Formats: sequence, C-alpha cells, structure tokens
Amino acid sequence: MNNENRCEYCRFNLNILDLLKNQLPDAETINKLSDVFKVFGDATRLKILWVLFDSEKCVYDISEALDMSQSAISHQLRVLKQARLVRSRREGKNTFYSLDDEHVERIIEQVLIHIKE
Repeated sequence: MNNENRCEYCRFNLNILDLLKNQLPDAETINKLSDVFKVFGDATRLKILWVLFDSEKCVYDISEALDMSQSAISHQLRVLKQARLVRSRREGKNTFYSLDDEHVERIIEQVLIHIKE
C-alpha cells in the first residue's frame, strides 16, 4: 500500500508494518504478543479498561461502576498492570489507575470496528 492510499486517520509505525508483512517475529516477541492477547481475553479486564477510557479512577470507583468487590478489581488491575495496559499513580493513601497509553484504547477500538463490520 502506498502512502497516498493510506487513511489519513491511521498511524502506522512503518517498521512494525514491515515486520507484519515480511517476516515472522522471533519466539520471544510472539510469546509476549500472545500474553497480551490473553489478558484482553477476560471480560472483567475489558470492562475495567472500558471504565478507564475517560479518566483515571481508584479501585473504589471501578468497583462501583462494575458492581464488583474491590478485591476482585484489585486482582484484575494487577494483571493489567503487569501486562503494561494500565498504570497507577499514588496520591496519599489512594492509588489511581489509568490506561497505560493511547495504544490500549486503539487496540480495543480496532477490535470493535472489526466485530461490527
């Protein structure tokens, strides 16, 4: 695909695009990619990510939004944090969680576009 045919709203990292088109990543990269997709494979974790789309929230706010226990939310947040999908920020005794970066939201948006087509 040449540059003039690309959607103006899509941003491709040309190195990654080249890798996707022309060569199989090494085993370590494939395993990391697989691990991230496993994290996305849980409905509760997807709901937590969804709640974090608009702003950072504490465990209490997330648990209230999802009608789940704080301990269940905390457990899932640990998994999401280990996968670098969320990050945390401490303020006094409170910890606030947010999406790690805009890529997390884009991944979910792209899958939504795919399933709605």
